[in-house]
Amino acid sequence: MEHTEIYGLAQKATRVGLGTWAIGGWMWGGTDADQSIRTVHAALDQGVNLIDTAPVYGFGTSEELVGKAVSQYGGRENIILATKVGLEWDDAQKGVWRNSSPERIRREVEDSLRRLRTDYIDIYQIHWPDPRVPIEQTAQTMAELKKEGKIRAAGVSNYTPEQMDAFRSACELSVCQPPYNIFERAIESEILPYCIKNGIATLTYGALCRGLLTGKMTRDQQFTGDDLRKMDPKFKQPRFDQYLEAVDRLRELAESRGDKQLLHLAVRFVLDQGASVALWGGRRPGQMEPLPGISGWELSAEDLQEIDRILEQAVTDPVGPEFMAPPARKSG
Repeated sequence: MEHTEIYGLAQKATRVGLGTWAIGGWMWGGTDADQSIRTVHAALDQGVNLIDTAPVYGFGTSEELVGKAVSQYGGRENIILATKVGLEWDDAQKGVWRNSSPERIRREVEDSLRRLRTDYIDIYQIHWPDPRVPIEQTAQTMAELKKEGKIRAAGVSNYTPEQMDAFRSACELSVCQPPYNIFERAIESEILPYCIKNGIATLTYGALCRGLLTGKMTRDQQFTGDDLRKMDPKFKQPRFDQYLEAVDRLRELAESRGDKQLLHLAVRFVLDQGASVALWGGRRPGQMEPLPGISGWELSAEDLQEIDRILEQAVTDPVGPEFMAPPARKSG
């Protein structure tokens, strides 16, 4: 498996990491603890050494399951744990809002250390920019956590280049985590070039676009309960048919490479465009089996041109992941 360097970490990270939002259950229809733990173990067995989670993924559930899985597996020193901070929630209403105050960060880091069953976090990321708290103040708190040895590398998620500039004025910035996949490519214009220029690793999420790029969805697909895809415009008609048409053509392109599947092409696209790491989400052990097919090949210039043609012809009204942004303050 391919590896990449991340400033502040002693070991290199695999270029495919395990994303654990779905494992937490929130907005994914619940969770199965035993199956989730086996999923983490399956990813580690495949050579993945980076696991990304967050407190808000199941309101502590994802972190707790990741912590239990890693402690059972052993070899914590060989595993890169990435988590996040800066989202607060109401246990009664399950409302979520941004809070990157020093007090919140100090409280959350202790909670995350406990849930993850560790005494340090490899990559600690501000989950969303908080317009109510000066970014420099947030960054200063992160710098203090580094000095105290509670975190190894500081990162941000969903930040603009201007916001990253402000953060870097008070703390070394090692990682930026933005959404990125074949269908959601906004970072190509500014964020990705900025990170490459400044030596900031991009730990991208959503490589399979919430399952759309697995190629397993059908036009009569139903999303129930708290499934976040009920809110995603891409999964509503008439756009859904357009995206599925693109998926069919992308699958054909992948299969023209012989033993490759659509999901291999989707992740390879993210990596070949310059992202440092692509997060591979999953909640069942069997979903880790295709991982080896991502490494050892590259998309050609002709492949990339064909991907652009497919999108231009099939999707007339593309939309991004903006629907996922939490409010800046508590509602009500």
